[in-house]
Amino acid sequence: MRSWTRWQDWAAVVIGAYAVLSFIWTPTVTAATWSLIVLGALLLINALWSLAAPRAIASEYVHAAFGVLLFISPWVMGFTSTTGMAWTAWVTGVLALATGVWAIPYSNRARHDRAVPQA
Repeated sequence: MRSWTRWQDWAAVVIGAYAVLSFIWTPTVTAATWSLIVLGALLLINALWSLAAPRAIASEYVHAAFGVLLFISPWVMGFTSTTGMAWTAWVTGVLALATGVWAIPYSNRARHDRAVPQA
């Protein structure tokens, strides 16, 4: 697999950017703002790492973990009553988790294809 081609990682870039910028168009509180900025930025950086190194399987697991953290952040950080930001966290979290899990087999295959010499 070539670098910068996996659609799941590009989706994670968009999801991370959306989370980072969501405070611009969604009513928010401090805990929600910083939770989504930090987790969204980490997701975005991880997705860029995954795009640059498509054989790095760990990046896909980290990607999925950030999805879980985004999803649970409204409860952990106490902003479930800030409906717009809570829904943003829940939706971006589910999407990030789904795309991360979806990319794991592709990373495994890319790593395996490189490890096995072609005859």
